Amino acid sequence: MLKLHTLSRSIRRNLPVIAASTGLLLTSPTILAQEEQADDANTEQIVITGSRGAPRSVADSPVPVDVFSEEDLVAVPFTDTNDILKTLVPSYSLSRQPISDGASFIRPATLRGMPTDKTLVLVNSKRRHKAALVQIGGSGTQGPDIATIPASALKGVEVLRDGAAAQYGSDAIAGVINFQLKDNSEGGSLSVDMGQYYEGDGEQFTVTGNLGFALGDSGFVSVSGEISDQSAVSRSEQYCESWACVDVNSEDFLSGSSFDTTLAGYDEAAFIAGLEDASIGFGDVVQPWGQPNTSATRLFINSGFEINDSTRLYAFGNYSASEGDGGFFYRYPGNGTIEDLRLEDGSLYSPLEKFPGGFTPRFFGDITDVSIVAGIEGEFANEMTYDFSGRFGSNKIEYTLKNTINPSMGPDSPTSFRPGDLINEELQLTADFTHFVDLGMANEVLFAFGASYMEETYELVGGDEASYSAGDFASSDPYGFCDNGTETAAGLAVIATGSTLDCSNPDDAVFTVVGVGSNGFPGYSPEYSGTYERDSLGIYVDASTDITDAFFLQTALRYEDYSDFGSELVGKVAAKLSITDDINLRGSFGTGFRAPTPGQQGTTNVSTRLPNGFPVATGLFPALSAVGQALGAEALKPETSVNFSFGMSGTFDALTTTIDFYRIAVDDRFYAVSTLDVSTDETSGDAYDNYLALLSAGVEGAESIGGVNYFQNAFDTVTSGVDIVATYTMDNTVLTASVNYNKTEIDSDASEFLNTESQHDLENNAPEFKGVISAKHDFDALTVLVRANLYGAYENAIDSAATNIQEYDPSVLFDVELSYALNDSLTLAAGARNLFDTYPDEGDSGDACCGRVYWSGDTVDWQGGYYYARLNYSF
Repeated sequence: MLKLHTLSRSIRRNLPVIAASTGLLLTSPTILAQEEQADDANTEQIVITGSRGAPRSVADSPVPVDVFSEEDLVAVPFTDTNDILKTLVPSYSLSRQPISDGASFIRPATLRGMPTDKTLVLVNSKRRHKAALVQIGGSGTQGPDIATIPASALKGVEVLRDGAAAQYGSDAIAGVINFQLKDNSEGGSLSVDMGQYYEGDGEQFTVTGNLGFALGDSGFVSVSGEISDQSAVSRSEQYCESWACVDVNSEDFLSGSSFDTTLAGYDEAAFIAGLEDASIGFGDVVQPWGQPNTSATRLFINSGFEINDSTRLYAFGNYSASEGDGGFFYRYPGNGTIEDLRLEDGSLYSPLEKFPGGFTPRFFGDITDVSIVAGIEGEFANEMTYDFSGRFGSNKIEYTLKNTINPSMGPDSPTSFRPGDLINEELQLTADFTHFVDLGMANEVLFAFGASYMEETYELVGGDEASYSAGDFASSDPYGFCDNGTETAAGLAVIATGSTLDCSNPDDAVFTVVGVGSNGFPGYSPEYSGTYERDSLGIYVDASTDITDAFFLQTALRYEDYSDFGSELVGKVAAKLSITDDINLRGSFGTGFRAPTPGQQGTTNVSTRLPNGFPVATGLFPALSAVGQALGAEALKPETSVNFSFGMSGTFDALTTTIDFYRIAVDDRFYAVSTLDVSTDETSGDAYDNYLALLSAGVEGAESIGGVNYFQNAFDTVTSGVDIVATYTMDNTVLTASVNYNKTEIDSDASEFLNTESQHDLENNAPEFKGVISAKHDFDALTVLVRANLYGAYENAIDSAATNIQEYDPSVLFDVELSYALNDSLTLAAGARNLFDTYPDEGDSGDACCGRVYWSGDTVDWQGGYYYARLNYSF
């Protein structure tokens, strides 16, 4: 067994024996748990995430750290690790976003109000690679896909709720989440979980398990896997808006300007009959709103082998394959996509010939995630510890689009497309060391120091030609039938054969211009495909010591140099003061630095959005692209931050509690500017100028784009709040409460980049208050768990001027679970999430249009109640 002297020397003299061996460094994986363990009753929780140099107890940590055991994770009625964290950590928020391209499959999350890319995610204390998806709106976050980590692989999770960029590098502005993998050399577990929503949809089936194997006499291999399948959820009503209504039960059926004109191929009976197939059979509405169909197979392996008492090899990695499919906005006759087109022979064509009832594009994502980490750790003869490691991670998303068309190709358009792939890869080499140095102080100073080299690659793989090419109908009068309102010789020729062509009528189909590319998600063309690369070097030093028996001090400096953004030096100071044996004060001050990822610099996308409630094609272009430059975008630069926190931890008989205040100031925050209108109308002012900018940049199909935006370092923000965590233990009952208050405010003039709606929503569209209160009681073999999930009030601006603001009332969602131990190995559990089938307020028009009942960006779950049963077997 590896016995590193610094482990015992770094722990304060009054700490008990560590119950489960932990890694020496934050960058070191978990050591085999084979040493003699102390009784649980005499053991404190030890964390390795709060201090770079050595593990400390939760109460002894100078910064707030949540520690969740395997038992805590199993007790949460979710199988997705994202949802487990959302339930356990109030400051961790997550939402379900239908019709949001890849975000429907890889959900964005926040910690302390900061997006995913400002939270560092670790597995076994090693950096986790990012997903290939860049969110196309708002903060444009690109972070790891936590859902690729099956809960069955986890021995525990540590959540550091404090800025730590100086210790761990870029991404750690809001905090650090460290997933500790199981390290069992024998035994295992198996869990079967199934359930569905009260509405009778969203059926889910998950099988997950773990097996441990001995690797010789001094090693282990722990294998964890998961297979899951979940069907779609729809919380929708039939599409019926002022511009188009297809609800046969409404008196407004087929009303709206879109149906005022008779379209070629339009037959009312055929249209009504075709409505059933408009969304390829997903529900009884043309546009289902809800979580997508998903399925996944995931595998994680963790291993370690001791060469001798002071040297250990380790390796771990994963493979994950998942797929999902969801719908886009419904395309109705006359919406700019389903329009009459004048063919080369002068006749009329309508996409209704392919889709009699209109159509809803169906979006498919196949995601492959792989990683491998390997290293060696040990101790030199002078008692300095070392850890040398390397890692490689890759995340690939392959998109498919069905039940749609390339409108510009007219009748020649296929109905299925491969718009392209996204690939993110990372390669990192690290060297980490710790060493105690006697500087003549009351206690030795522990120095942790090291270096990291990382290469990042982001690739946009081009789609099939039909997914991006401009067909004949991307421009007006493609066959030259008209000249200044009169027919040319070609026009007269088709009239002679019976064509209804009328060049004097500006509404004649000969002048119709429609969109370019696979409608809903145009493919990546050669101009916007390619690879973005960078490398970076980081060097850090961390020093910590007990100045006195009551005062602990830690300082850290980190220098990072990026090939694309230059260098930066950041620092942090943290301290803990023991007022009594049971009460500690703690605080920290630090600076941070986050360089935009290669993906954030290079991503491009054209999708349908609702900037003012009405669907328009909106293009997102890189800041340094020809389009971005034509629109006035500036080169991106790093975000910088200043973090401050102050709190206390205390134990009062059966009650333990922590209270931590924080303030996170971010300058030059990375964000998507509000959608800029685009119009071919010469009298539309800036909108026409934006159209000209697209033309000058060579954008094919510019006439069909209604809005554009790009990422910028747009403004400064200040996020402040407080975390309160309390646990009260009584005999067989444990009461816990975790509460977070979080408020973000814009701290600069953002009007150049954000409209009033975007500014309002950034500050108000998430509940400022979120809490989780739970009670767990054991009746011998029966365990009862009741949990209340509390959400405060919040607001959502409906229009760009924020003249219409919807206020959402607070919500409380209750969970309950009954668990019965049939024997020492077998446990049966049954329960319900959102027991009383509580829903948030229904959305107003605008952001809740087009068949939506609830605002899809709502943090509060809008799927309703869910009941489930689970069988756990351990051996």
